[in-house]
Amino acid sequence: MEYQTRRLGLTALALAGCLSIVACGDETVGIEPKIYTDSLFAVMKSDRTNYTKLVVKRLGPAGAGVISPDEHWKDLEDGTPLPAQMFRAGAEGVAELTDDFTYSLQSLWPVNSQNAPRTEMEKEGLQFISDNPGENFYGTESLGGVDYFTAVYPDVAVSDACSNCHNEHPDSPKTDFKVGEVMGGVVIRVPLG
Repeated sequence: MEYQTRRLGLTALALAGCLSIVACGDETVGIEPKIYTDSLFAVMKSDRTNYTKLVVKRLGPAGAGVISPDEHWKDLEDGTPLPAQMFRAGAEGVAELTDDFTYSLQSLWPVNSQNAPRTEMEKEGLQFISDNPGENFYGTESLGGVDYFTAVYPDVAVSDACSNCHNEHPDSPKTDFKVGEVMGGVVIRVPLG
């Protein structure tokens, strides 16, 4: 699991390095924040989808008898993190490596209260992607005296492993998710300036 977490973190860090602003003589050239966050999200979405479909879905809810995907995976001898937990581990790993961007998985219906929106921009973005399936949300906000470009992307149930887990979880405030529906959002924040 540590390999997977480091791979996601290093992939995102490498992407950040490739897209960072570079000074060329007296002119600064770079990439627009929207293109930057769209690119980061593409990596995150691909890794998260593949982990869900190629690992968690194949193991099944009870595991394959060897490894069990479980919310309390650390307490199990043969447990493995759920996709949301793997995503959080990647975000925490990236936060230790760079200040160029942050990301998190959030929801208007979080199973874990840590994943609830905290800023007005996050709330607005999560509501927008919920009301407008297939669309992303972009805005700017100031937090702690720093201006940020904030992007919110839909987190869609890519497998019945996603929807079933949320629908059956005792702490889930929403229990009727279906495959293909928006369950929350990925919030990516990039400092401006």
